[in-house]
Amino acid sequence: MAAGGAALWRRLSAWLPRGRLGLAALLGRLSDRLSRGRDRRARRSSWLLLAPLLTPPVPVITAPPCSLCPEGAHRFQWIRNLVPEFGISSSHVKVLSSPSEFYELLKVQIKAAKQRVVMASLYLGTGLHEQELVYCLEETLEKSLQAKGSPDLRVSILLDYTRGSRGRKNSRTMLIPLLQRFPKQVRVSLFHTPNLRGLLRLLIPERFNETIGLQHIKVYLFDDNVILSGANLSDLYFTNRQDRYVLLRDSPEIADFFTELVDAIGDVSLQLQQDDTVQMMEGMVHPYQGDKVAYCEIANRRVMEVINSARTRQEQLHAKTFHSSQPGSSHLSQQGSQASGDLKPEPDTWIYPLIQMKPFGIQIDEMVTETLLTEAERDARIYLTTGYFNLTQAYMDLILGTRAEYRILLASPEVNGFFGAKGVAGAIPAAYVYIERQFYSEVCYLQQQERVQLQEYSRAGWTFHAKGLWLYLAGSDLPCLTLIGSPNFGYRSVHRDLEAQVAIVTENKALQQQLHQEQEQLYLCSGVVSTSTFEQPNRYVKLWVKLVTPLIKNFF
Repeated sequence: MAAGGAALWRRLSAWLPRGRLGLAALLGRLSDRLSRGRDRRARRSSWLLLAPLLTPPVPVITAPPCSLCPEGAHRFQWIRNLVPEFGISSSHVKVLSSPSEFYELLKVQIKAAKQRVVMASLYLGTGLHEQELVYCLEETLEKSLQAKGSPDLRVSILLDYTRGSRGRKNSRTMLIPLLQRFPKQVRVSLFHTPNLRGLLRLLIPERFNETIGLQHIKVYLFDDNVILSGANLSDLYFTNRQDRYVLLRDSPEIADFFTELVDAIGDVSLQLQQDDTVQMMEGMVHPYQGDKVAYCEIANRRVMEVINSARTRQEQLHAKTFHSSQPGSSHLSQQGSQASGDLKPEPDTWIYPLIQMKPFGIQIDEMVTETLLTEAERDARIYLTTGYFNLTQAYMDLILGTRAEYRILLASPEVNGFFGAKGVAGAIPAAYVYIERQFYSEVCYLQQQERVQLQEYSRAGWTFHAKGLWLYLAGSDLPCLTLIGSPNFGYRSVHRDLEAQVAIVTENKALQQQLHQEQEQLYLCSGVVSTSTFEQPNRYVKLWVKLVTPLIKNFF
């Protein structure tokens, strides 16, 4: 345990600025966590609240008891110790509500792009909706090619190799015409997890090989406009699969960050060629043929360079803005900024990109999420949603062991994305029912039904894929923070896949209202889970599913 404590201290010291957290405060917080664990074990010896301490630790940071400090620094500003902080106006943020709205926006943004189109997704589907997106890209590239001088538009697409290569007609065959027609303007990168290699890669068949690890990030940006979502580029996500979507307009710094992030992952990915072959960039270690440790170290370095350089730029920008706003600063410089039109409104909303790439040793999203759950105060409310309810043990322990109220929205079996699937995949919804029932039983055993409530999304003809979190501070009817992006809060998201989401923190009431309405609209299609829920015939779980689920739950 002593070695583990030393490792914990080294980890925290590495992440946190000096002087930000005292040793006494740290030991006090760990003592509280240990005490809560002892209390829980007294009630049930098999339940360990110490799990969060035994899993990769999180930075423990004391937050002020108010939403805003007198200086205007919000209580979640500690996140910028880990990642860049982008301050923007709330007027640049728009929350979307439907798949069709998301699809139409993608087409409009592609057609309007002048400098860059960057799209990261699990895969691109092969239906008519997806073909329409390819036509939009082709049309926009053609316009750029015909413009005077050299074409400015660059298109970069990042997909997962295994999912994007599934079947004869796949993401690769959809995009090859663009590569052939615009070889100097289009780049298609296919990420291949370094964990799928050797005999494992040879023996695991198609579809099942996707369980080892994926490129799961979903970011779509066009010039300086960024769409963050959990939705893939497939017809279901454009029609009747409910997800979440937020548009950040005129946000060049955020667009630059995600462009650099996608470029960094693209650089360590296989590059699709015009003849449907793939090859690595010259001098780059191969993800499954080369040395795994060397590959992961290079990938870690490339991604962390993006994060750290953006963080440094934003800190310098923040310092410059702070000093220029102080009394005695040059009125001439302020007047010059106004005359040139460079003066921006004071930010009332802050964007924090949270990256999780455990194969590369990057665990920022996990650290921030666990800290948010740990620090949630009594009477605060957390609305957490996931299309695939399979929380990590650390997240479950924090939900059951902390003081905030939780409303967890998950998919009913009928709206699970695997419902009706052929073969073994058809049993996956039943496995999720089994996991849900186990968690609900724990909630009941601890008599937490009032504080921790499960709700199931149900909507005829639809599937459910929304994921994220809304945080309501104690005494507030509106959320001040949301997490939105690709993670599902499960083992895969934390340990296997490449994930990215953003924390959006806002003090603007209009944007808070947008986020509140988004949450209400999703939860409106749900029913509260009770003991009787699991007595329904469609909740019957076969014995073999119960036996297999503990063995395979870390793969879905």
